[in-house]
Amino acid sequence: MPHGISVDVKKYLVIAVALLATACSSATAASRDSGNDGAGTTAGAAGAPKVTVTPANGASSVKPDSRIQISAAGGTLTQVAVQTKGKAVEGALSSDKRSWQAKWTLTPGASYSVAATATGSSGRTTSLSSSFTTKAMRSGLSVSTMTPSRGTTVGVGMPVTITFNRPVGNKAAVERALEIKTEKSATGAWHWMSATTVMFRTKNGEYWPANQKVSVIAHLAGVKSGSSYGTTDVTHTFKIGDSHILKVSNRTHYAKAYQNGRLVKSWAVSMGRSAPPNWTTTSGVHLTMDHENPAHMDSRWMGVDPSDKAHGGYSEDVPWATRITNSGEFVHESMGDLGCLGRTDCSHGCVRSTLAGAKWFFNWSYIGDPVVISGTGRTLQASDGWNASYQISWSSWVKGGALDQPVTT
Repeated sequence: MPHGISVDVKKYLVIAVALLATACSSATAASRDSGNDGAGTTAGAAGAPKVTVTPANGASSVKPDSRIQISAAGGTLTQVAVQTKGKAVEGALSSDKRSWQAKWTLTPGASYSVAATATGSSGRTTSLSSSFTTKAMRSGLSVSTMTPSRGTTVGVGMPVTITFNRPVGNKAAVERALEIKTEKSATGAWHWMSATTVMFRTKNGEYWPANQKVSVIAHLAGVKSGSSYGTTDVTHTFKIGDSHILKVSNRTHYAKAYQNGRLVKSWAVSMGRSAPPNWTTTSGVHLTMDHENPAHMDSRWMGVDPSDKAHGGYSEDVPWATRITNSGEFVHESMGDLGCLGRTDCSHGCVRSTLAGAKWFFNWSYIGDPVVISGTGRTLQASDGWNASYQISWSSWVKGGALDQPVTT
C-alpha cells in the first residue's frame, strides 16, 4: 500500500475509465494553448461544460515538478486518460468529480498525452485532447542502491535502505515521493541516516507481517531537490519470509528460536566474558546480516596481536557463523571450552553455540531476522549500523524523518 495514506484503488485513474454514461449529444473542440506551462481550455457548445488542462496543449520545457491538472466547469469529468511512454499516469479524481490531478511529478524529457471528457447536467459533453513535453535534464538526483536486493527473501526485521547519488537538498519532497506497498498492513517510518541515505523500518517490536511481497517505489522523476530534479522512478520488490526470531538469554545461557510465534529449537550457548569490558556481548535487538562458513576471526579488533596469547591473542577460522553486528558479533559454533555452553560466559563477545545449534541457525535464518539478546552488561549501540536500527526508540526514529510522521502501508 502507498506511502502515507491507504490506497483506494477505485479512486485512482491508471487507465481511461468511463465514470458516467456518455451523453447522446456532444460538443468537441481543440484545446487552446494559453502559453508554456499554462492552462489549455476547451469550451463546448451552449449548455456543454468547459474543460481545462494544465500544462497547456503544445507546452514545451514544462518544469518536471509540475502536476497535471484537469478540471470541468459546468459539468463533471466522465473520462480521463493520461499517458507517457505508453504507460498510464496515476492520478486521483476529486469527490465531486469536477477535477483530476496526477499523483506524482513529471518525468524530465518526456512527452505526455491527455484525453478528457466532461458531461454537463443537460447531458451534453465536451472532449479535450492535448499533449506537452517536459524539460530535459542532463543529470540529477537518482537512486544509487536500494536494499534488500530485488527478488530476495528476508526476515521480518529487515529495513529498506535507499542511497542516492548525491546529497538530498529537499528531504521532505523526496520522502513524499517514496511509497511502500505491502500485501499485509504494517506501520513504520522513514529515518534519514545521512544526507544521502534514508531508511524505512517497522515500529519497534512489531516487525513486518510474515510471508508477503513488499514493493518500494521511489517516484523520484521530477521531484525537485535543491537545484536538481529526480531523473527517473525506481521500483524494487522483495519478499518477507516466515517470522524468525531468536531470543538469547544470558541468565539461562540458552538460545530459543521461534518460527511464526512457535518455539522450534533451543540450544546451549556461551556469551562474552565480562573482562575486558569490550568482550561482553551486547544486549538489544540485533538483525542477522550475513552468513560465513567459515568466518576468519582474530584479536586485532580489540588491539591485541594474534600471537600474543598471554593477553588473549587468537586467530582462527570459525564455522557456521551468522553475523549480527558490524562490530564483529556472530552466532557461531564453539571452537573450544564446550563446558561453558549452557553454564557461563567464555567467548570474546560472540554467541558461542553447539555445533548442532550453530549449523541449524545458519541454514534456517534469513538476513534481517531479529536476534534479541538479554541479560548482559553492555548495550548494542544504534551507531553499529542498519542491523541495530531497532535500538532507536520509536519516537526518535519517527522524528528522524523529514516529515516526522509514521507510515501505515
